Amino acid sequence: MTKTYSAQFRCIAGCTPRFALSDVLYRCPSCGDLLEVEHDMKALSGLDGSAWKRLFAERAGQMRSPYNSGVWRKREWVAPHVRDENVVSLAEGATPLLHAGRYGQEIGVEDLWIKQCGLSHTGSFKDLGMTVLVSTVKQLVADGSKIPAIACASTGDTSAALSAYAAAAGLRSAVILPRGKITTAQLVQPLANGALVLAVDTDFDGCMQLVAELAERDGVYLANSMNSLRLEGQKTVAIEIVEQFGYQVPDWIVIPGGNLGNVSALSAGFAMLSELGLIDKLPRLCLAQAQQANPLYRSYLKNFESFEAITAGDTAASAIRIGNPVSRDKAIRGLRKHQGVVEEASESELAEAAARADRSGFFCCPHTGVALAAVEKLARRGEIGKDQRAVVISTASGLKFSEFKTQYHDGLLPGSESPKLANVPIQLPREYSKVRETVIRFLDAGD
Repeated sequence: MTKTYSAQFRCIAGCTPRFALSDVLYRCPSCGDLLEVEHDMKALSGLDGSAWKRLFAERAGQMRSPYNSGVWRKREWVAPHVRDENVVSLAEGATPLLHAGRYGQEIGVEDLWIKQCGLSHTGSFKDLGMTVLVSTVKQLVADGSKIPAIACASTGDTSAALSAYAAAAGLRSAVILPRGKITTAQLVQPLANGALVLAVDTDFDGCMQLVAELAERDGVYLANSMNSLRLEGQKTVAIEIVEQFGYQVPDWIVIPGGNLGNVSALSAGFAMLSELGLIDKLPRLCLAQAQQANPLYRSYLKNFESFEAITAGDTAASAIRIGNPVSRDKAIRGLRKHQGVVEEASESELAEAAARADRSGFFCCPHTGVALAAVEKLARRGEIGKDQRAVVISTASGLKFSEFKTQYHDGLLPGSESPKLANVPIQLPREYSKVRETVIRFLDAGD
């Protein structure tokens, strides 16, 4: 590409000043609201939709960095400010979109697909935003900025992504986690990558307050989704889905939500696709929350006329156990633009939905279970029609939540102590007759 593209920060409330993406800002200096990235759409529209499709397709065939990344294939739409030498990529994104045929038939949504964002480098969709953020910080440091470290509050996946990308860039990272509220697999990832890991006696919202204060007082660079650079990478999920369907837009996108950055990111991705002429309609959005951490669902029941933060309760969907989501205003705006709905899932509903999908070959994390439970509810009510295409965003690898799977099948998962699809090993002696008898009984039961 020989053309020059640019982007800047703007206030979501419409305040007039614009700010360079090199400015260390997370909120509008005038009103305190969140910022978003504004692209030079006039320059981008200099290429028509067909030309952008060809360019993205050409890059998809390249194996070398940065175009082996699903994010950096769309660099002009995402991070035109980052120079080549500062791109920090771990081949994130470009994840498969799988047809959930058997499961979809069971619940009455035959054209159901699962976007496997958890098959990215660190096992979650957080990589997509972190590559943009860490690349920006690397460039700031190269240009002389004094940034002592990058820091985040996390329920697990953000800390894994930050620590991996910071390590790849040679930058220091610090993560603040709620003690005892993330999985062992999630905890060991930032430890292995050399991050400073603080396990604090609080919930995610308490961790978020601490890291925001560190950013304000001590100059660490904030890596949570209130930093709108993160959302620029995450919006590529929307672009990938449309590409994978041959630029056909699905009827529904269903997204599990905690801090709510993802729903606004996908909305931004679809908006760019539409404005630049690559698609001619928008999908409907469903934001799915765990019943124990459902402040946006409660607001939705009141038509978003008010929003009240809550203290989130215990949930197997630990990554979305957030009672005071930072990106709620962006999320509400995105939902309204997409005729969106908000649904909730109890502990039993999310566990059973994940188990049903697993029986058709998946291995779903609990957060994907929340989204699947929402699909089941929408299908039962007829909001998702039998002839409609729906895509569930799977945010993380189920392998990071093996305790959730084990507890479900052992009947020990809180809120789901009577699992409908429990499957446990059968203990047998080393006797052929016993093994054969058990196998034959299993085969006969399937007839």
